[in-house]
Amino acid sequence: MYRDKLKIVFLSELVSSNDGSTNCQIASYILNNIEEVKQSNINELSKKCHVSNSSISRFCKEIGLNDFFELKELISTTSFNLELYSDNIRAKVRSIDFIDRVKESLDLVSKSINYDIFDKLSKDIDRYNKMGIFGLLKAETVAMNLQSDLSFLGKNSFTKVSFKQQLEYLEKTNEKDLIIIFSYTGIYFEHTFPRRIPNRDSKPKIYFITSDKNSLDNGYFDEVIYFKSLQDYASHPFQLQLIGSLISQNYAYYLNRKNSSHI
Repeated sequence: MYRDKLKIVFLSELVSSNDGSTNCQIASYILNNIEEVKQSNINELSKKCHVSNSSISRFCKEIGLNDFFELKELISTTSFNLELYSDNIRAKVRSIDFIDRVKESLDLVSKSINYDIFDKLSKDIDRYNKMGIFGLLKAETVAMNLQSDLSFLGKNSFTKVSFKQQLEYLEKTNEKDLIIIFSYTGIYFEHTFPRRIPNRDSKPKIYFITSDKNSLDNGYFDEVIYFKSLQDYASHPFQLQLIGSLISQNYAYYLNRKNSSHI
C-alpha cells in the first residue's frame, strides 16, 4: 500500500491549494504527465510547469518529501488504479457485491480492535484543552467528521485538509496538546514523524489509528488503535469512519456518566 503515497500527497495538495497556485500547478502537471515526468530532471520539469527550480524544490518539501530525488523515486514506484469488485451486468448485483465487501471490512474491525482504549481516549479528550485531529485525503474526511461530532458534545478541536497546514500545527505542539491521527496504511507516520516532528520532551500525546501493524512497535506514539484490514478499496475509509464514530459514541457516554456524577 505504500506505493499509493505519491497520489496521497499530490491529491492532498490539489485539494487544499487555491486554483492557479504554484503548488497546484506543479501537482496537476505531474499527475497528468506521470510517464513523462519519470524521465525528466528538475530543470525539464520546471520548464514544463513554467516555474523555477526553487519552486519545484519547495513543492517537494511542502508535500513532506526531502527533495526532487525522492519525488522521482516515488513517481517510479507509484501505480494508479481503482479496484473493481464486480463486473456483473446488473447495477444492483454490482452494488450489493461491493456492499458485502464493505460489511466484511467492518466485521474485521469489530473482531480485531481493542475496545478498552476508548475509555482512555475519552478521558484524554475531556482532559486536554488543545486537540488536533488529522489525516490525509479520505482519512481527513474522517477527521473532519469526528471534529463535527465532538463539537456537538461541546469539545472544540482543530483540523485542516492541507498537509502543509497540518505539519505547521504539529510543529508548534507541546505536552499540553492531544493529537489524533487517522492513517489507514501508516503512511502519515512515514511522511511526518520524526522527520518533521522531532522526538522531544515536550511532544504532544498522540493517538495513532491505523491498520499498519508495524505502528504498534513505534515508540513515538503514546497509543495505537490498531485494526485488521484487507487494505483494499472496500475497506478505506469505511473502517476508519467506524472507529471515528466509536470515538464519538464513547465520549458521549463518558460525558453522560460524568454529568450524572457517576465518575
